[in-house]
Amino acid sequence: MDRNTSVGAGERLLEELVRAAQLASPAELPVVANRFAEAMGVSRAVVYLVDIQQRLLLPLVEGEPEFELDASLAGWAYRTGSLRAEEDHADGLNVWMPLADGAERLGVLELNMDTLDGLKLRRCRTMALILALIITSKRTYSDTIAQRMRTRPMELPTEMVRAFLPPRSIGTGRVVSTAVLEPAYELGGDAFDHSFTEDVLHATILDGMGHNLASGLATSVAMAGCRNARRSGADLGPLAGTVDQALARWLPEQFCTGIFTQLHMRTGVLRWCNCGHPPPLLIRRHRLLHKALERQPEPPLGLPASLAGTTRQVHDVSLEPGDRILLYSDGVVESRNEEGEEFGLERFTDYIIRSTAAGQSAPEVLRLLIHAVLEHQHNELSDDATILMFEWQPPDPRPGTGQSTV
Repeated sequence: MDRNTSVGAGERLLEELVRAAQLASPAELPVVANRFAEAMGVSRAVVYLVDIQQRLLLPLVEGEPEFELDASLAGWAYRTGSLRAEEDHADGLNVWMPLADGAERLGVLELNMDTLDGLKLRRCRTMALILALIITSKRTYSDTIAQRMRTRPMELPTEMVRAFLPPRSIGTGRVVSTAVLEPAYELGGDAFDHSFTEDVLHATILDGMGHNLASGLATSVAMAGCRNARRSGADLGPLAGTVDQALARWLPEQFCTGIFTQLHMRTGVLRWCNCGHPPPLLIRRHRLLHKALERQPEPPLGLPASLAGTTRQVHDVSLEPGDRILLYSDGVVESRNEEGEEFGLERFTDYIIRSTAAGQSAPEVLRLLIHAVLEHQHNELSDDATILMFEWQPPDPRPGTGQSTV
C-alpha cells in the first residue's frame, strides 16, 4: 500500500480497506485491518468483540488476551463509547476505540502506534466505523463471530430463540431502544423485538409459558406472527390477533404473554397493547410515574377465541422529551436471593433512575442492571429475565400531541 500520508493517499487507503474487508472472511478481517493500519503508521490493530453477556472483550483472533469489561481501559472505551489512550514504554502509544454500529455496541479496536496526530486520529476513527459496519454485516452469516462471542456452549432452545432476536440496541436521532435478557445460554421462552418503519419505533417483549423447547417454539411463532403482521401494515389490534391465531392454530397447548408498542418518533405518541404481561413503566425526569401506563389487564396470547374474549384493546399516551419506557418480564422483579428476598420493582426502577442520573447511556444502564439482577440470585436465575427500554429524545424538545396525556 502507498505509505504517503497525504489526504488523497488516505482516501485511497480507506477505499482499499472497504473493498478488502467486504471480500474477507471473518477470519481474514484482522489481517485486512492490520494491513491498513500499517499503511497509515499504526504498528498493530486488534479487534475485540463483547461476549453475549457483556462481561468480557474477546479477541476476534486467538492468541490475544481477553479483558474484563469493568476492570480495563478497553472496557472503559466500550462502556463510555469514548477513545482511551495510554503510553506504553515498550510499544509507544496504545489506543482503544469503541466499535459501534449506531446504538449497537460491538466491542473495541486496539491500535498501537508511536505518535498520534489529528490526521491519524481521523483515519483511525474512520477505520473503526468501517470495521463496525463490516462486522455487523458479516455476523448475520458467520458462525466464527458467533463462536468468538460465546464463553460456553448454548442450549438448543436458546439457540432457536436467539436466532430470531434483533441487535441489542437500535437508534436514530430521535429514539434509542435497547434490551438485555438472561440467562444468556439457557433461555426458556423470553424474547424481545424492536425495529423501525418510517417514523415509528416498534418494540415488543414476549414471555412464553414454561422453560423448555416448547416455550421457545411458542415465542418464536409469536415473534414470526408479530413481524409478519407488522410488515403487512397491520395495526396493533390486528397484529395481536394474528399472533393469537398463529399460536392457537400451530401450538394450541402453548400460550405466552407480551406487550406490543408503537412510538411515533415525530410526535412522541405511544400506543401499546398489553396481553397478560406486567404493564409498561414510564420514567420521567428521573421519577417513576406510578401506574401511569397501567390499564385493564387482557388475557395472554394464544388462548382459544372462546376464552380470549373480544378484540384486543389499544391504548395511547403522549410522551415528553426524555421519557423512558420500560418493558420487562416478571423474572426480573421476582428473582429471589438465598434469603427469599425479591429483587422487586422499587429496586429495579431505582437502579435505572440512579444510573441515568449518573450520565450512563441507555445500553450501559441495562447492562449494569441485568448484572445486578444476576448477582442478586448468584447468577442462577430460576426464570428468564428480559428488559427492554426505549427513550424518546427528539431534536426539538417539544411535547408531542395525542389523544391522551400522562
